[in-house]
Amino acid sequence: MSLLTWLSTTGPAVWMRESESVWAYPTILFLHTLGLGILVGFTAAIDIRVLGFSEQLPLAPLERFFRFVWIGFWINAVSGTALLIMMPSKVANPAFIVKMTLIAFGVGNIWLLRRRVFHNPATRGLVSVPLAGKLLAAASLLLWAGAITAGRLMAYVGVEFVRK
Repeated sequence: MSLLTWLSTTGPAVWMRESESVWAYPTILFLHTLGLGILVGFTAAIDIRVLGFSEQLPLAPLERFFRFVWIGFWINAVSGTALLIMMPSKVANPAFIVKMTLIAFGVGNIWLLRRRVFHNPATRGLVSVPLAGKLLAAASLLLWAGAITAGRLMAYVGVEFVRK
């Protein structure tokens, strides 16, 4: 926490937090939202197909979506770090801890889904995905919905805890 507190007093963090420039806080918040849209949008498209919707759509070409998933993830990681440096007290918010936990599980889930569905020779060419893959896809949708919800609730849950 002391490292985050120190970082929040550096010139770039103060500028991002206090500047009236559109290139400061608004741009970082926009990038965080954009990254989230890319990450969760492409992940949801993969998950929905794995769950069995649009079975006429071949599964294999959807593997190309994973590069966009990771682009969205890294946009969010960088912009989220900037947002955290601006206000390190977020670390004490219980909703932040829930959000970060769900993100960690969501990233692990993406990795497992790709490995077990897209890199598994047994599932290549199949129209329908085995139950294990479908469970990973359903869990993915729940994890990312939970992370988004926890992120939004950070402004409302635990506010009195953070202000102390």
